[in-house]
Amino acid sequence: MSDHRASQVLHVKGRVLVGPDDVRDELWAVDGRISYGRPAGADGAVTVTGWALPGLVDAHCHVGLDHHGAVDAATSEKQALADREAGALLLRDAGSPADTRWIDDREDLPKIIRAGRHIARPRRYTRNYAHEIEPGELVAYVAQEARRGDGWVKLVGDWIDREVGDLTALWPREAVEAAIAEAHRLGARVTAHCFAEDSLRDLVEAGIDCIEHATGLTEDTIPLFAERGVAIVPTLVNIATFPSLAAGGEAKFPRWSAHMRRLHERRYDTVRAAYDAGVPVFVGTDAGGVLAHGLVADEVAELVKAGIPALEALSATTWGARWWLGRPVLEEGAPADLVVYDEDPRADVRVLAAPRRVVLNGRVIG
Repeated sequence: MSDHRASQVLHVKGRVLVGPDDVRDELWAVDGRISYGRPAGADGAVTVTGWALPGLVDAHCHVGLDHHGAVDAATSEKQALADREAGALLLRDAGSPADTRWIDDREDLPKIIRAGRHIARPRRYTRNYAHEIEPGELVAYVAQEARRGDGWVKLVGDWIDREVGDLTALWPREAVEAAIAEAHRLGARVTAHCFAEDSLRDLVEAGIDCIEHATGLTEDTIPLFAERGVAIVPTLVNIATFPSLAAGGEAKFPRWSAHMRRLHERRYDTVRAAYDAGVPVFVGTDAGGVLAHGLVADEVAELVKAGIPALEALSATTWGARWWLGRPVLEEGAPADLVVYDEDPRADVRVLAAPRRVVLNGRVIG
């Protein structure tokens, strides 16, 4: 690995994909910032050649979390490094009980947009993950996490109800309306974990900004998502685990198991129907619970397999995802966070699985 100080000049030559239709021959990084003019000190620049993209986005992962709950700093660091090596330099942490603010002081680790800690009902989510509260407390906890996070709050919208034996919605309509209104008042957007169908209409009509997984979308709710501009992050690499989950729960919860299999079987059709209707779709892996970090390229490939055009799937982890999250791409003066490949990723998204160089804050680190 190379390790160059940000104060040195970096020269990226080849094809710089500033936007889907904006391709340039070169850029420079000076003091960690992008410049398109030849700077002083250019003669001594470190040079990297290839096809350059903005640092990839994993818009749903969990740094500081594993299947047991919060992890220590050393494990969190390994998770962040795995994402970095895969080219994911901007992460939306969609819920974690761990304090990972120390990562913000590390210029060699990806940038994180946090959604605070999950908010769920008692015994209605994975143990040790969430604040487990009753509906009357939802507004207060949403306000708390809105203040702690980086502009996002994460609700658990549905989960298995052991008395029913299947997925059901967690929150009454009036509770989510008040909670989402409070988050918006505080300047935060709200997203929710939703596998099934039942919770979607209430959440969208209550003003939610995004739904994670969204496997329960149907021809009745997809138009509502499109009309309201509610984004989805399908996490298809995680949905691939549904059959094994269903098999494990078959004896105790056969209704739930059958439901999970149906959601899995139609997953690609669901995502393609949402995309075709104009619903914004973004890349997220759900890494950090059960899945390993560093799967961003796999998720892009899954979106293409679902029928999303390659350039749109690429945008869902680069330009489009960054614009949605309010973060810069490769414009003048932006942080020099980029990934360089040997071939054009627009022609074949599988190229994303093999970064040639990773550049973070103007430093070649991979």
